[in-house]
Amino acid sequence: MPLSPDQLAEIEAARANPRPTLRAVSEGMEAHLYTAQPVLDHGFVRVIDYMGDDSAIVQAARVSYGAGTKHVSNDEGLIRYLMRHWHSTPFEMCEVKFHVKLPVFVARQWIRHRTANVNEYSARYSILDREFYIPEPDQLAAQSTVNNQGRGQALYGHEAARVLEILKSDAARAYDHYEEMLSQTQPDGTPQQGLARELARMNLPMNIYTQWYWKVDLHNLFHFLRLRADAHAQYEIRVYAETMARLVADWVPLAYRAFEDYRMGGVTLSAKAIDCVRRMLKGETVTQENSGMSKGEWREFEGVLG
Repeated sequence: MPLSPDQLAEIEAARANPRPTLRAVSEGMEAHLYTAQPVLDHGFVRVIDYMGDDSAIVQAARVSYGAGTKHVSNDEGLIRYLMRHWHSTPFEMCEVKFHVKLPVFVARQWIRHRTANVNEYSARYSILDREFYIPEPDQLAAQSTVNNQGRGQALYGHEAARVLEILKSDAARAYDHYEEMLSQTQPDGTPQQGLARELARMNLPMNIYTQWYWKVDLHNLFHFLRLRADAHAQYEIRVYAETMARLVADWVPLAYRAFEDYRMGGVTLSAKAIDCVRRMLKGETVTQENSGMSKGEWREFEGVLG
């Protein structure tokens, strides 16, 4: 179960006690506030708080750029202009705070995005729950033969079953030992000191779940989503990013549509690639050999052109 009974009761109490406010409110985000969105087998994402909406982006832009934006006829047009021209500060006026429950190995990948405020559950003060991420069989895959940090073909049959059994048994054994080291009573009932929590956690595997509060502005959240909601991102972090993307789409729909168009659906071309496109439009035959690109660049260029 992703949420404990106490957490569920806390959410119900918070949602049952709405309060009037004079600040900007996003009806789409209000519908999601506090509610946990399940991810993986034991994880979740939920919005704890947020600040701003689409109008906050527009308001900040018009303060910053003044008369320079008056030719834009509407809020959506201005937001698209800001996204198209890589203006960042207006999007930083919006912030959101997430409560995320995730496997430790995903958290260690996630924390590389250093443009957020993070407070993680401390295993120095508290005892971690016996909850581990065990992949679905179709997510067990061999090492990719073309990508050193990616997956290849899925495992199947006996090999898949063997790997799943190793993951489950190793996790269970490590947690049993964790509890034994923490225990202040020996199996025969004799008292003992028990190992400190900050030391006992050492042998826990990377697939154990942790939790944190993660607060980030919209500009940096869009950067996170551009990388982690991409089809090439690791599955386990991608499903979190996809869940968050759905929440953001309801929070700032105009900004999210611009983000989808220019960042998720758009591409960046090098000067050499643009030159090749211009030559192609003139009817020239352009190949890798006369493009000025390396084989890798040309392969990616062909992928963009389809």
